[in-house]
Amino acid sequence: MELSRRSFLKVSGASVLTMTVAGLGIDLKPIEAHAQTLKIKDAKETTSICCYCGVGCGLIVHSEKGGAGKIINIEGDPDHPINQGALCSKGASLSQLANSENRITEPLYRAPNSDRWQKVSWDWALDNIAKRVKETRDKSFAHKDEKGQIVNRTTSLASVGSAALDNEECWFIQAMMRSLGLVYIEHQARI
Repeated sequence: MELSRRSFLKVSGASVLTMTVAGLGIDLKPIEAHAQTLKIKDAKETTSICCYCGVGCGLIVHSEKGGAGKIINIEGDPDHPINQGALCSKGASLSQLANSENRITEPLYRAPNSDRWQKVSWDWALDNIAKRVKETRDKSFAHKDEKGQIVNRTTSLASVGSAALDNEECWFIQAMMRSLGLVYIEHQARI
């Protein structure tokens, strides 16, 4: 049998390929694949907005049905017009923030000149905040300025918002602060 150089190279290449595949232990017979059951299969799906920066990326939050509703997964919302399913590293790690054992879930109060924080009830904390805002506003409220113009304002209180607020919440807080007479109202998404 006469073997041309081209035929020799073809046969040699096929032989080397066959031995390589056999040597790697690759079995080319069809196998049956089994899909893994997803942990979000029976989860409740809720849309939300990322709390980190002012962009307002959309999220899909998966939580356990019933009970405490523990968050088990957070991913980008592909139907959201801002991020279209993409998330930065901070947004992608939101479930760790929500499920952290170090997360503070109760209000803490530190008395003046104290070096310790103490747990207080939500009712106590909200009542004290409201009382102090009212006292400060009443002490510093100005109906008229030095020119006699009606101003109805206080300059002893200020409001600073953050990226954890969506547009509707920002509007509501802005309206509430203006109704109290605040002049210094700021929203800084990157605090």
